[in-house]
Amino acid sequence: MTPDELRADLVAQGRSLFERGLTPGRTGNLSVRHRDGVLITPTGSCLGFLHPGRLARADLDGTLLDGPTPSKELPLHLAMYRARPGLAAVAHLHSPHAVAVATLAGLDPDSALPALTPYFVLRVGRLPLVPYGPPGSPFLPAALARHAAGAHAALLASHGSIAGGATLAEAVDAVEEIEATARIYLLTRGLPARPLTPEQIAELRAR
Repeated sequence: MTPDELRADLVAQGRSLFERGLTPGRTGNLSVRHRDGVLITPTGSCLGFLHPGRLARADLDGTLLDGPTPSKELPLHLAMYRARPGLAAVAHLHSPHAVAVATLAGLDPDSALPALTPYFVLRVGRLPLVPYGPPGSPFLPAALARHAAGAHAALLASHGSIAGGATLAEAVDAVEEIEATARIYLLTRGLPARPLTPEQIAELRAR
């Protein structure tokens, strides 16, 4: 994509997420690799009302190159890019069902959600749980970095979801799948749910 197309795509993806109730108010942030750094949504912005000419551009050390002040979660995005150099985009949401699951006690820290559907395995894979840290704190990116090398998505305790992809559409697909699986998980909680077997998961991953 050209730089203008990247900006337009980021704005369109943000609007779509907002209009479908996946990122309420001034929550969530999106970024894409751009030239020698990343384009990211500005601090305090609503994803439903972004403008392609009002996105922040920072280098991979977090220094602002141009545009408005970037989201305070820029270090989270940079931790993903550093841990997984193949990523071209990162999406971070506070979608309601994912946040609800992120507040529950007793989650498996290695995989916060079970593999309830093949789509979760294909789009998300493993979903480690990152321990709680205040938004924008240096603890969160350091904790995320410890998980990101082995997984392209994570659930942040009492916070939300984050995922990377080879494209912004792929990153958004992953956080949407986390939200969908979180909803299914909550709907079936207390019922005899049947997660995919290790053999079924291995077959999907082999694809």
